[in-house]
Amino acid sequence: MKQIIKLLLIGLFMFSSCTSSRITISWKSPDMQQKKYKKILVLGLLREKDHSLRSRIEEHIAGDLRNLGYDATCSCIEYSPKTFENVNEEEAIKKLNGGGIDAVLTVVLLDKTKERYYVPRRILNTPYSIYYDHWWGYYNTMYDRIYENGYYDVSTKYFWESNFYDLETKQLVYAAQTESFDPVSAESLANEYGKLIVSNMVKNQVLLDQTKAAAMRPM
Repeated sequence: MKQIIKLLLIGLFMFSSCTSSRITISWKSPDMQQKKYKKILVLGLLREKDHSLRSRIEEHIAGDLRNLGYDATCSCIEYSPKTFENVNEEEAIKKLNGGGIDAVLTVVLLDKTKERYYVPRRILNTPYSIYYDHWWGYYNTMYDRIYENGYYDVSTKYFWESNFYDLETKQLVYAAQTESFDPVSAESLANEYGKLIVSNMVKNQVLLDQTKAAAMRPM
């Protein structure tokens, strides 16, 4: 039994360490009708100092969309960060349509916070009878646990918003807000975020896995 519990705890730790993002809320337009988009643009809105992260996220999401059978590209390849400055909606859509784009998936970093917190050296609090039965054993064990020096660590949280727009109708089709906690690296964050958003869009039937549909067609 102890071995089973140990394996379960290890598995839980590994799962939690690999998963740092979660969708907090998502929405789909009740008027949305499924359609095959010709080309989807992934457009990140992050500050200049996060340019590298923006490029990684755009590339990963575009790659995940292509894996579903869609033609997708990222703004980091198609356009400069200043392309859509000082232009109106009509001019922006005309520019996108000129590149064959009829849908845009935006990725916005709403906020990024860092929190400093205290980590005790010992965090286990299971009452073991080996020292609970004797006051001196209990006193010494708890004394050591309470008075040992811990350390301070920093937790980083990212708050994201992704919107999917149909350029033909000019309407918002899908929206989601996401939290990411202490990613291992920018690469892992981009990879995880892309898969999370795209899979949620498929789950909500905003997009279809066109590769499966093609495989089911009669030869």
